[in-house]
Amino acid sequence: MFRRIIKKRLLLIYFLASLIWITLSEYVIDKFPTNYGDYIQVGKGLVFVVFTTALIYLIIKKDEAYIKALEEQKELSTLINAMPDFVCFKDGEGRWIRVNEFGKDLYQLHGKPYKNKTDKELAEMLPFFKEPFLGCVYSDEETWAKGITTRVEESFPVPSGEMKTFDVIKVPLFDDEGNRTGLVTIGRDISKLKAAEEMALRREKLSVVGELAAGIAHEIRNPLTTIKGFVQLQKEQNNSTSHISDIILSELDRINQIVSELLVFSKPQSKILKEFEVNELIEYVIKLTSHEATLHNVELIVENHAAKSILYGDMNELIQVFVNVIKNSIDAMPDGGKAKIRTRVVKDKVQIEAIDLGVGIPKERLEKIGEPFFTLKEKGMGLGLTMSNKIIQDHGGTFKIKSKVGFGTKVIITLPMKK
Repeated sequence: MFRRIIKKRLLLIYFLASLIWITLSEYVIDKFPTNYGDYIQVGKGLVFVVFTTALIYLIIKKDEAYIKALEEQKELSTLINAMPDFVCFKDGEGRWIRVNEFGKDLYQLHGKPYKNKTDKELAEMLPFFKEPFLGCVYSDEETWAKGITTRVEESFPVPSGEMKTFDVIKVPLFDDEGNRTGLVTIGRDISKLKAAEEMALRREKLSVVGELAAGIAHEIRNPLTTIKGFVQLQKEQNNSTSHISDIILSELDRINQIVSELLVFSKPQSKILKEFEVNELIEYVIKLTSHEATLHNVELIVENHAAKSILYGDMNELIQVFVNVIKNSIDAMPDGGKAKIRTRVVKDKVQIEAIDLGVGIPKERLEKIGEPFFTLKEKGMGLGLTMSNKIIQDHGGTFKIKSKVGFGTKVIITLPMKK
């Protein structure tokens, strides 16, 4: 169409220029007669021939350049339409100039007047895609505001019912004066990749559940087997001894401990969040652990330099953490000794340290401390420190362990202080 208009204009210009030249030259020759009339006629003809030749040459060159541009445009269009990605060109006002076949299929634009329409207008024209179109309005403006290439993930449903996810790259275009002239949007369909990631995550969760189930079965089966054996022995001998009863009670306590550790990793438990003093927490923990410490000939020493500092959280959960830590300190000193609980304020945090002079932990084992099912004890599932670490993290704190074989262990817990 454009090419046809150019040709008509060139023909009209050529016709008018020829008419004016012939008419004007004849008028001048008639008006000013001379003995060189024949030469002037020849010269006039030569000038006309040169002008015509130059014009034809320019037309041919223009036509060749136009044909070449058309071919390049066709090649580019073929390439863009063959891409398995969404490609869209917009002008500086956000109006759609062009979209490839993938985009037309995606938004069902075949046969629809989408050109020179903004995303808001397309949202009205295609109500099913209203949400993604309106979302593009904001993301486009954000890209232009930043002035650099941006990358986002966009998800929306398609008429087939499938949820599509695209990795979208937006390139803003500006002129020399900084005025925005256009926007190029390229979106790659990563729906299958997302589905594969979700499947892998689901499999990983199932694997963890399987590992957890195996651990539960193994750890609970052992004390149950012991209990069953002693009950059968009592039945066969038809008597009851305090020794056997103590073993049964011990194994039942062991089962109870395993189940308690697992409860933390089940569905979220209700929490009671409140403000409390560090002193209140430490005194309660000492009260719970002092009896066991006395039985194992361990002296508990408290240096509470942050007694009046205020913490905020679930006090019962934190008590559970520190009871577990102090019990570990007591277990680390089978021949007795001293365990110290020291608190202090470090900037805007409360640091609580539990220090023992026990056997210490080898470096290779220290690196695995806190991993589920790893334990240094003969009894237990190795979930105590994992549980404690999780509780401290939920309270916005940190949980660290330093240890050296033969010198003891230090557990350092920091918690944010309530101002």
